[in-house]
Amino acid sequence: MHKLSTESLCNEAEKLRDECKSETVRTTSTELEKILYKTIPVLDHGFIRVIDYMGTDSSIVQAARVSYGAGTKKAQEDRSLINYLMRHHHSSPFEMCEIKLHVKMPIFVARQWIRHRTASINEYSSRYSILNNEFYIPKIEQLRAQSKTNKQGKSDEQLSKNCLEEILDILKKSNSEAHERYSHLLHDLSLTRELARTILPVSVYTEMYWKINLRNLMHFLKLRTDSHAQYEIRCYAIEILGILEKWLPFAYEAFMNYRHESIFLPKKCTDILKQMLKGKKINPEESGLSKGEWQELAAAFDIDEQI
Repeated sequence: MHKLSTESLCNEAEKLRDECKSETVRTTSTELEKILYKTIPVLDHGFIRVIDYMGTDSSIVQAARVSYGAGTKKAQEDRSLINYLMRHHHSSPFEMCEIKLHVKMPIFVARQWIRHRTASINEYSSRYSILNNEFYIPKIEQLRAQSKTNKQGKSDEQLSKNCLEEILDILKKSNSEAHERYSHLLHDLSLTRELARTILPVSVYTEMYWKINLRNLMHFLKLRTDSHAQYEIRCYAIEILGILEKWLPFAYEAFMNYRHESIFLPKKCTDILKQMLKGKKINPEESGLSKGEWQELAAAFDIDEQI
């Protein structure tokens, strides 16, 4: 039987990094090379590690120009071109860059993660190997009541101290009991691993290799770093955003400016803004927008909702 050992995997990755003395003529990212194979902790037992990558900012501009060789333009011209591509949604040049990550996360996070289907994934097999006694336990500040208006989110309502303590106690005991029964099924009752694992909750940690091109990575980051994304997957996305900055500084800058921190406005919203810029007062009830659309517009532009 093969048992997962995160510590041994981390040591092996560090050893690979230390032993790697290869030279290459391909374009490389100096800053990303510094963290290659290094472990970036996430949550209580999780991590992200960059395993491999292809391309740099120059790869994007070379693809757009369909030219050969590095240094065909000045850096400032490269930045301007990447900004133009991002601004006008010319997406195929961004597909020339790829990255492969080794990620360890709770299974419920992995199930959200694989909703992004435009990637190559190979997950740790609990049919072949035994899962460790590692479960995600939320920080106490993340424990909130269910939102009454958002069916997939939490409210700002504070739970009582007694309630919080009971929740944490239930989570810890439930995880511990589940792993004890899992081990009992495996070792004492000789049940096959593929069925013994069915007793484990989705808080147990799994691992996967995840390879994705830059275009689809930016879509992942746009959605999963958003404040409405679940906290746990957002923690991973924020770390990956930092990796992107080291890897492709020009593309990162353009992404943050034109995608990540930008907003989408339907035509009827832009029409209202044009009228407001001309001094016309718009009544929410007469704007033609739904309540939700008006609230989003008001929040984006600091508009008094009572105008």
